Amino acid sequence: MKAKIMVFGTFDMIHPGHEELFRQARALTSDPYLVVSVARDKNVERIKKFRPRNDEEARRELLAAHPLVDEAVIGDEEGYIEHIKKAAPDIIALGYDQEGEYVSKLEKELQTAGLSTKVVRLKAHKPEEYKTSKLRR
Repeated sequence: MKAKIMVFGTFDMIHPGHEELFRQARALTSDPYLVVSVARDKNVERIKKFRPRNDEEARRELLAAHPLVDEAVIGDEEGYIEHIKKAAPDIIALGYDQEGEYVSKLEKELQTAGLSTKVVRLKAHKPEEYKTSKLRR
């Protein structure tokens, strides 16, 4: 049976750092099913202080067509736990640089929601080279 792994991000462009994130997430299990959660436009704007170049549906479609991605979903309007509950991942794989309001409460909220999802942190892959904020310039 496939193990469902979930990753999160804005994914305004897909670069080699993102592809490495997908590969590392898939490598966590022998039979992976990778679900990528795309951040809502308004949440990106609130957290990162800029609007993505591409809207959330365009970003989701781009990811859904990627060969390393099995499924791409759009995150919740408010919070994040509802779409995680719907996906019911076995593992949530966080990027090396993901932090803040969602990450700090994640394990506690998963428990409260009745999920036994394991949370792991993935390694950085050339962050000085492959970081969207640097590539956007």
